[in-house]
Amino acid sequence: MVERKLALRNRIIGVVLRDARRRASWTEAECADALGVSPSAIADYEEGRAPVSLPELEALGYMLGIPIDRFWEDKPRSPIEEERPDFQLTLKLRHRIVGALLRQARLEAGMTHEDVAEIVERSPAEIASFEHAETPLPVAELDLLGRHFGLPLEHFLDGQEGTVGAWHRQQAIDRRFHELPDELQSFVVKPINVKYLEVAVRLSQMPASKLRGIAEGLLEITC
Repeated sequence: MVERKLALRNRIIGVVLRDARRRASWTEAECADALGVSPSAIADYEEGRAPVSLPELEALGYMLGIPIDRFWEDKPRSPIEEERPDFQLTLKLRHRIVGALLRQARLEAGMTHEDVAEIVERSPAEIASFEHAETPLPVAELDLLGRHFGLPLEHFLDGQEGTVGAWHRQQAIDRRFHELPDELQSFVVKPINVKYLEVAVRLSQMPASKLRGIAEGLLEITC
């Protein structure tokens, strides 16, 4: 059952990845060279024959101009034309971070490698290898483990100020902005309303008790 679910998820990711690569006019060889893998590995990812890891998916998303969550929505955007970062160095760091976050989640849940291995039908040694970044953790399995720990996949995304992570965060902000009603978008983009937005930010950072005091004061003034 688990194997079928993972195979389907990997297939969906692969289809979106292949479509995004073709739209961006990248070859399998170019993607492979940036990630430090073989062209056949990229082909395997796209066909769903081999699972792709989250750090690799983040890097590919950046290269192909497709936000990370679009791998489930199939709405790729235009490729990025700016200078590429060192993806291989970025991947090494990201694999370590993902492994450390997985280990932290496992320990906080009071689980052993054996316990986690049963969830994704892996060996305890493979789970340890994921945690120590010796082996890339497939994103489909990371998602499954995250759900078991009560953590969304976003918990493992690149939260640093690196080029790749910053780009994905900006894409998410842009998307959320365009999801706002038209009148709110118009309000936000007008420079004259910046002061109102700054006040809203300060209010959002206040404790509830202080906000209640402000509200009571306003009621006294208006009554």
